[in-house]
Amino acid sequence: MAQNVGAVYPGTFNPLTRGHEDLVRRAMKLFDRVVVAIAASPGKSPLFSLEERVELAEAVLSEIPGVSVTGYDGLTVDFARAHGLGVIIRGLRAISDFEYEFQLATMNRHLTDQVETVFLTPTEHFTFISSSLVREVAELGGDVSAFVHPQVAVALGKKFGAA
Repeated sequence: MAQNVGAVYPGTFNPLTRGHEDLVRRAMKLFDRVVVAIAASPGKSPLFSLEERVELAEAVLSEIPGVSVTGYDGLTVDFARAHGLGVIIRGLRAISDFEYEFQLATMNRHLTDQVETVFLTPTEHFTFISSSLVREVAELGGDVSAFVHPQVAVALGKKFGAA
């Protein structure tokens, strides 16, 4: 493990999935601390408010030492620098994710040379899970319990009138 290296795992996390959890656990094997930075993303019209997403992530990730959760807006590289985090973690589920993530990493490198991007892949049985698919399944009344933490499943049920 690298010493005294902190990483930020940014995203909308709308909602946090088992795939996200898996990447946080993998990242903690590499870094001393990981900040899960939840983007406000008002342009995406998230199902859950920023406060709800932060609360859910805190509840789900609270048992993992070295992990903290916070909301933010603005540029991720600015957030990373302001919090002394030298690495941005990005998840790659499939080859289709790579082009966008590569562009993002390249832009971030142009914005600052103080922050590096590291790509992690989830465990194979999480590669097909995305927040948007989970929301769609939940909205249509499907069982999302295999894809999200129980607290997230309850929150989805409340949003879609199933609880």
